[in-house]
Amino acid sequence: MNVEEIEKFLDRQEGPKTDMIKIDFKKRDPVYGLFLKGNDYGELKSKNFWRIVTKLNFEQWSKTKDVNLAKIFNGSDFSKLSLPKVTK
Repeated sequence: MNVEEIEKFLDRQEGPKTDMIKIDFKKRDPVYGLFLKGNDYGELKSKNFWRIVTKLNFEQWSKTKDVNLAKIFNGSDFSKLSLPKVTK
């Protein structure tokens, strides 16, 4: 995916920006995570890189806000972004 597609998805996301997003990749299993907007957000975005806290580290990140718990992903490896379906 390119920067514009990713930004368009993030901008139209309804509800709190703390919702996990399902990130499907072209060549690996999907990841659930939260896109972070840190000090380097603009620089990373210009190169189609995205800082994401994965579901595995989310609980610890929500307590500490430690950006070192996030990973940087290349947006060109994404095939699809979606909000996970909520089951009742």
